[in-house]
Amino acid sequence: MSIIRITKEFSFEGAHALKGYDGKCRHIHGHSYRLFVTYKGETSKLKDHPKSGMVIDFTEIKNLVKTLIIDPFDHALILRDDSPLTKELEDQYCNVVIVEFQPTCENLAAHFASILLANQPEGLNLFSIRLHETASSFVEWFAEDNLK
Repeated sequence: MSIIRITKEFSFEGAHALKGYDGKCRHIHGHSYRLFVTYKGETSKLKDHPKSGMVIDFTEIKNLVKTLIIDPFDHALILRDDSPLTKELEDQYCNVVIVEFQPTCENLAAHFASILLANQPEGLNLFSIRLHETASSFVEWFAEDNLK
């Protein structure tokens, strides 16, 4: 039995503002996010199956993450629900995502993990999320730290 970790990388553009923050990030600004999603599982042992030897087809991860995270968050303005003008912005622009938390990189990674955990493919376990906000700054969420 071999447990394998399989990772797929994604990228998307997004803007956010951190309400009440004491630095520049309190203003609306954007990022070129890079998202790494890692699942853990066993390889298929079905000899004549087209997915033999795979934990999961990369295309399945791509379709799942694209549908649940990339499509809703790409080129979105992400704001906390109590931020000023959220209703007006939501009414005027088609891609405003209102969340119940401060949309920091840390909170977005945890939010993405919760979305993926609720839609986890059978036989797989979400292992980690790594979210780069910039080329040199990223956060990581690990299942072993959060699912006890």
